[in-house]
Amino acid sequence: MRLVFSYSAPMTDAAPALTFEAARARVDAYISQFKEGYFPPLLMLARLTEETGEIARVIAHQNGKTPKPGEDVGDLELELADLLFVMICMANERGLSLERGFERMMTKVETRDAERWTRKVETAESNSAT
Repeated sequence: MRLVFSYSAPMTDAAPALTFEAARARVDAYISQFKEGYFPPLLMLARLTEETGEIARVIAHQNGKTPKPGEDVGDLELELADLLFVMICMANERGLSLERGFERMMTKVETRDAERWTRKVETAESNSAT
C-alpha cells in the first residue's frame, strides 16, 4: 500500500519517539511524491555500501585519523540516519517489515548468544543507583 501524504515533523532538541512503522510511512510518503519512485535494488545496495563507507570515514576521524585539509570530520548521527533511510527504502521497495525483521533478529541473537558473553555482575550499589 502506498501512502500519499506529505509530512513535516517539527525540529526539536528532544529525541522524538519514532517507530519503525512511522519511519517507513514517512519515507514512503517522501518517495511517493516522485515519478521515479524507489531506486532499483542493486542501486540501493550500492547506496548502502556508500553510506557504510561514510560511517567508516567519520569513525576513523573520531578515532585518530586526521582529516585531509578542508575535509569535514563528519557527523556520525547523520551518517547513521542516512544508512537507515536507505535500509527503509529497501524494505519498503521489497514490502518487508523492519519491525518484524528486528524482532526476529533480536530473538536469534538473544537465543544464540545467551551464554556467549560474560554478564555484568549485579551489586546492591548498582541496583540502588537506578
